[in-house]
Amino acid sequence: MGRIGMGIVGAGFVGPHHVDAVRRLGYVDIVAVAGSSEESARQKAEQLGARKAYGDFKALVADPDVHVVHVATPNYLHYAVTSEALANGKHVISDKPLAATAAESKRLVEQLKDSGLVGAVTFNYRGNPLVQQARHAVASGLIGTPTFLHGYYLQDWLLYETDYSWRLEPEKGGASSALGDIGSHWCDLAQHVSGLRITHVLGDLTTVIPRRKKPRGSREAFQTAADADRGDTVDIRVEDLASVLVRFDNGARGSFSVGQVCAGHKNDLVLEVCGSKASIRWRQEHQNELWIGHREKANEILQKDPSLLDPAVRGYAHLPGGHQEAWADAFCNLMRDIYGFIASGQKADAAHPPAFATFEDGYRANCTVEAILESARRGGVWTAVAC
Repeated sequence: MGRIGMGIVGAGFVGPHHVDAVRRLGYVDIVAVAGSSEESARQKAEQLGARKAYGDFKALVADPDVHVVHVATPNYLHYAVTSEALANGKHVISDKPLAATAAESKRLVEQLKDSGLVGAVTFNYRGNPLVQQARHAVASGLIGTPTFLHGYYLQDWLLYETDYSWRLEPEKGGASSALGDIGSHWCDLAQHVSGLRITHVLGDLTTVIPRRKKPRGSREAFQTAADADRGDTVDIRVEDLASVLVRFDNGARGSFSVGQVCAGHKNDLVLEVCGSKASIRWRQEHQNELWIGHREKANEILQKDPSLLDPAVRGYAHLPGGHQEAWADAFCNLMRDIYGFIASGQKADAAHPPAFATFEDGYRANCTVEAILESARRGGVWTAVAC
């Protein structure tokens, strides 16, 4: 295919990380940025080194120099941008969620299937080398049959009433905040590492801070509010804390909690898979270590070192042992898998590399979140994941 041209719609917090990751691949050109206005798009294009700027995403997806469209907008725009890009013959890499609702995601799955194009969702924690090592360990039988999966994903960037984000507005972020934003990552990681599928959920949701100060201007994720920026107090209609019980298709049980109001937890994602022989645990804030638990011998800590990893996953580690790799490196691994698949020219339904999350994975994430919300609405009862 030669060089590949990418365009990105939305360049807030995560957009620049998309650009940084694909630039590191060496064969992708940063062609265009689309923003909410011509002026904002020009500013972002200049910052990111893109050749073109568009104030309308439809102009970007129609650009013949753009082969792959990255969707990094607020959630409510994901469906419209992705559908338009596919209609214009573009491959799509979308931030999660794939769409605001499961119904929209299902339509995108069907549209992609009919198009023959490539579509991916950025469940980026798959790109960490020790996540792939854990996945391989489970698949190879190292821990036996998975029986219990547990963990959490905790942050503190919404701890104060003055903290705010568009993700707290259902019209922009969707019906869920913490679950949709970070709970979807935990669920995808659990299924990816274990090879199992979540079939039933029971959710307990709450809104710890029911009223917040909405800023007068726009504010990107993780930004601290300035005194002059604080505006009117508004009611919050989505959860910022949740705990969920889970059942998997092999009969395994699980539990996880998510919260963005947990002081001291910056981006603290933890998954442990307990099996009939051993247990294995990965923690994002210590992502260069993999804990392996045993009953009859000492527990182990496997450090990220290419020479110690299984040959099947060694390619996800790019530095020698003791040289730490981090969030951005895992994100680049994700893009390497996706763009490598696109560049290979394989049919869209061919086997995908491990870190490549498909539109079907994105659809399943939407279904899971909606099942948890339904469970909570019904007073906390077991609810089937309907996809």
